[in-house]
Amino acid sequence: MLLKPGLSLRVSQHLALTPQLQQSIWLLQLSTLELSQEVEHMLDDNPFLERTAEEAEREEFGLAQSDVPAQRDDYADDAYASTASTSEKSSSSETDGSEVTAAADAAPDWEGDGSSDLAPDDSEWGGEARARSGDDDTEAQDLAHGHESLTDFLHRQALSLRLGDVDRAALRFMIESLNEHGYLEDPLEELAAGLAGPDALEEQEELVHHFTVALRLLQSLEPVGVGARNLAECLTLQLQHLAQLDDEQTDAATVQTALRICEQPMDLLARRDVRRLMQACGASDERIRASMALIARLEPRPGRRFADVERNLIVPDVLVRKMARSSGDGQPQFSVQLNPDVMPRLRVHDIYANALRGHKGSEGHAGLQQRLQEARWFIKNIQQRFDTILRVSQAIVQRQKNFFTHGELAMRPLVLRDIADELGLHESTISRVTTAKYMSTPMGTYELKYFFGSGLGTETGGNASSTAVRALIKQFVAAENPLKPLSDSQLADMLKEQGIECARRTVAKYRDVLKIAPANLRKSL
Repeated sequence: MLLKPGLSLRVSQHLALTPQLQQSIWLLQLSTLELSQEVEHMLDDNPFLERTAEEAEREEFGLAQSDVPAQRDDYADDAYASTASTSEKSSSSETDGSEVTAAADAAPDWEGDGSSDLAPDDSEWGGEARARSGDDDTEAQDLAHGHESLTDFLHRQALSLRLGDVDRAALRFMIESLNEHGYLEDPLEELAAGLAGPDALEEQEELVHHFTVALRLLQSLEPVGVGARNLAECLTLQLQHLAQLDDEQTDAATVQTALRICEQPMDLLARRDVRRLMQACGASDERIRASMALIARLEPRPGRRFADVERNLIVPDVLVRKMARSSGDGQPQFSVQLNPDVMPRLRVHDIYANALRGHKGSEGHAGLQQRLQEARWFIKNIQQRFDTILRVSQAIVQRQKNFFTHGELAMRPLVLRDIADELGLHESTISRVTTAKYMSTPMGTYELKYFFGSGLGTETGGNASSTAVRALIKQFVAAENPLKPLSDSQLADMLKEQGIECARRTVAKYRDVLKIAPANLRKSL
């Protein structure tokens, strides 16, 4: 078969992602911490960008128009909606054979507003947001930085030990080799081989000797159990510490039995197999149960209290407050506003912008003009990001108003498409907005994604939110008899009595999500 060259004409649709549009999508999906880092990077990189403490006039597309109902025709003008289908590479069947491609410009062109002249007052590009100044109260991040880590705590204790240079270095290496829970995961031989090399056998043996001494020293430090290589050793170290204490409340025989239990396979303890533990330890049923209760009070993760608090720090993007007045039907009203503490207040540097306007045509003017447009679009995209977050949050609060009054049991089924259709946005836009964004409410602080959940059928023909069903399961388990915990089948039957059709496998899945142990592990000793 011979191939003949020829010309053909094909009509296709192409969507070019301009730098402005790419940045708009990028900023929308960032978390608060990531956005703060991005702002700091832009402030260092772009000389036309500066912080401001003054209130700046908002753009026309800002919050003033956020309450205007969106029409279906507005999809064409919605940057997020148009690019979402491109970024997700929709199939040809969804685009009726049209080829949608994302083509970024080779050289960024920030003159997307159609104007190369400077505005009379560049402060109009400022946003509503502001950053914390140095006079503000100490930020939570600063408090987190002052938190002492496990390694710092251990190094501080090691300073009080009288050790030689080699042993001190070995102990320091052991401390640095611990994981976040305080365990030493790597065998001493592997640690030695990593330092000495695979061929230096004599040096490896010497290092193993020093590491063995250092490990004993490490395991003598606080918290008790640190430096263990597995759970059994961690529990054993704590039990040995209890045995050395002159505590009248701790029975010595119970401690010794607990030590023998830790010598057995851990799965026996996890399954609470009292019968096999009685045979292995040669103890009575009562003694085994008392020892298991003692082990349950120990700390399986010695480094838990030294966890990095900054990693768990959550700063809400949206604040929801209950208003004093109610609506005409007596229902409570809630105000939804952005958290000003997470909104960077930026503006274009007036002095630099005016200087650039006075030197048109000079060398390098085009490049500086491009940086100015970049600063303008960065401010505008940040403003649009927060506008979108606020619009989505307002729609969520309106849909889930009962939750803010009655709690999880009143949660309604809600999916991304519901909010997308209401606001005239694409589902992927709603997904970006609700990821890693948090809302402070009278019920607590929640990720925006928390308010979305599928529905389960009810006897009345309606739907119950999966979040409400999980809350019911949690409520049932909290009220159960510890001696006879509820099985998944019993929980499913109890939900059916409430008019909710929920299979046993679904109950088990929700129980796992709630981190509730199975019935046999919840049974009280």
